Amino acid sequence: MKKMMEMAEKAYENSYSPYSGIRIGAAVKTGSGKIYTGTNIENASYGATICAERSAVSKAVSDGETKITAVAVTGDMDGYAYPCGICRQVISEFMEADMEIAVSGRGREMKVFKLKDLFPNVFIIDRGGK
Repeated sequence: MKKMMEMAEKAYENSYSPYSGIRIGAAVKTGSGKIYTGTNIENASYGATICAERSAVSKAVSDGETKITAVAVTGDMDGYAYPCGICRQVISEFMEADMEIAVSGRGREMKVFKLKDLFPNVFIIDRGGK
């Protein structure tokens, strides 16, 4: 998880965050072991903003990776960079409930949670075993 957090820290260097001024980076590890990174990309039309976690997940899925086994999120902020609700929902689409999500922030110790603890009672549609 430490390597993933370091990759997430490097990813936020490319953040486009002129509105919030907060740079966020994420790293997702897939079932194949490959790690994808992403950063937040803000937009004047706030609904068009892409969070770092969704950026990383999108890169993975675009490469055909649909199983996520771990997530790390950090930012250059005083608090912890927890995934927002939309990101938790997107992550849950590709990650089992007992897999781990690590969070950190500037100068903060990494905290590790299971997805089910960060996002209980997740919205899931029965896809017939798929």
